[in-house]
Amino acid sequence: MDLSRVAAHRPQRITDEDRDAAVLVPVVEREETALLFTMRADHLGEHPGQMSFPGGSREPSDADLWDTAAREAHEEIGLRHEELSFVGQLDDISTVTSYSVTPFVGRVPDREYEPDEREVDEVVVLPLSGLTDPTNYELEKRSHPSYGEALVHFFHVNDYTVWGATGRILVQFLELACGWTPPDRDPDVVEMDPDG
Repeated sequence: MDLSRVAAHRPQRITDEDRDAAVLVPVVEREETALLFTMRADHLGEHPGQMSFPGGSREPSDADLWDTAAREAHEEIGLRHEELSFVGQLDDISTVTSYSVTPFVGRVPDREYEPDEREVDEVVVLPLSGLTDPTNYELEKRSHPSYGEALVHFFHVNDYTVWGATGRILVQFLELACGWTPPDRDPDVVEMDPDG
């Protein structure tokens, strides 16, 4: 893994969405480098039970979007600001819920984290070796009458599945930090229910 490529990346910004959000891509410093994810609580209105990076909506009190990511990581898993070391910023992504999400990459210590049960069911640390293993990767091409066509990335590691917006962010991180490219195979085509 080479985080200098992440540090040198000039991120593309999205400024025309209704709401701003930020997430932290936490690189866990351990013998085998890993990334930290949260499993969203089942009772949440948006994306319950999904794997995500710590993060959320920008609040008026946040100085900037890095502050948003750091605050949310503290609220969700108890990561203290002084434990977080900034590495770089990835490209913004748009979500179907009209958010512009800014992903930040940071180093975090390898320790037990305390999930806030109001938002997080579990803190999950997945090894980079599993995330970059081509046998753990799946690609779907989804067609939705309202949202159009989209490529959806799935990473199946240790009985967890990372996909959706988090999967899109993960793809760019792995490309930059690991030189990873998705396996060259045709995606499965899925027609989406217009009411789904």
